[in-house]
Amino acid sequence: MRLIISGGGTGGHIYPAIAIANAIKKIQPDAEILFVGAKGKLEMEKVPKAGFPIEGLWISGFHRKLTLRNLMFPIKLFSSLFKAGNIVRKFKPDVVVGVGGYASGPLLQMATSRKIPALIQEQNSYAGVTNKLLAAKVKKICVAYPNMEQFFPSEKIVFTGNPVRKDIVDLGDKYKEAMVHYGLDPNKKTTLLFGGSLGAKTLNEAMQLNTKLIADHPYLQWIWQMGSIYYEDFVQSETAKLPNVKALAFLERMDLAYAAADVVVSRAGALTVSELCIVGKPAILVPSPNVAEDHQTKNAMALVNKNAAVLLKDEDARGQLVEQVTELLNNENEMSKLSQNIKTLAKVNAAKDIALEIIEIAKK
Repeated sequence: MRLIISGGGTGGHIYPAIAIANAIKKIQPDAEILFVGAKGKLEMEKVPKAGFPIEGLWISGFHRKLTLRNLMFPIKLFSSLFKAGNIVRKFKPDVVVGVGGYASGPLLQMATSRKIPALIQEQNSYAGVTNKLLAAKVKKICVAYPNMEQFFPSEKIVFTGNPVRKDIVDLGDKYKEAMVHYGLDPNKKTTLLFGGSLGAKTLNEAMQLNTKLIADHPYLQWIWQMGSIYYEDFVQSETAKLPNVKALAFLERMDLAYAAADVVVSRAGALTVSELCIVGKPAILVPSPNVAEDHQTKNAMALVNKNAAVLLKDEDARGQLVEQVTELLNNENEMSKLSQNIKTLAKVNAAKDIALEIIEIAKK
């Protein structure tokens, strides 16, 4: 089987794509898999590290506001369509897969125009523009949330969940290792706060502005992931110097970070939400206001409506976040309820289920 997986731009697109590729290799080891991404984006680094070849397209998003960058969009799109056509012609895939992101549009457009069957995977509860445009051209649409018929033809939808990295599926015996790895005290409760690889300014400011409250509860400890672009701004803060705070730019061992945590505070990206369901940790979600169609709030509400997470608005986080975390950590009943409810939403076999759908399409 020859397969092209296209898309990326953020970890929320890339890690599920890699998980799908690994699942296919496990079922069909001789499958040939090529990734197609956007030049200069995260996938051009992460995919080769995962052991797969990748081709880059000169493509970026179209900004809703009038900017000079938009003047380049038609040129980039034409260039990407041309290169995507060449890639498809040379590689001769049996099936193509789009995971969302800039590159998936041109690649799937050129593949489907050549009658090559396609599948798309939609991670969010609110469908992205690219996937909505491609829906009519593909055979199957794998989704992670119910009620996606508002975006896609119901007969094409398969409810699989989001693929997640393998190492977080079973955290059972990793607690002691996590305590040692992050230099934490096993006698204290731990909060994991993270804003993704780049970080979240609001979450960082919430920590910085609540130094006294964090210091006044020394029996509670924090893993504070600041993000690569904010680390230098916040690592010298008084909060970061507290003995019960472990400040880091990024988390190399996400599995151990989850294993250490009694409570998790994060944005509500689709991949993060899926991971939280699998690790079963009580969570306070602070959706980013800087995403299209406010889709992170919709992701979060899918959990909140089932009493499986707590929602805190971005505008309220600076003043209320640390206090809410402290209250939750002191409420064992609420933590237990949130943990039990979020576990019921987990889709552990998502990568395998999507891989089987792809293989079935290829055989047909």
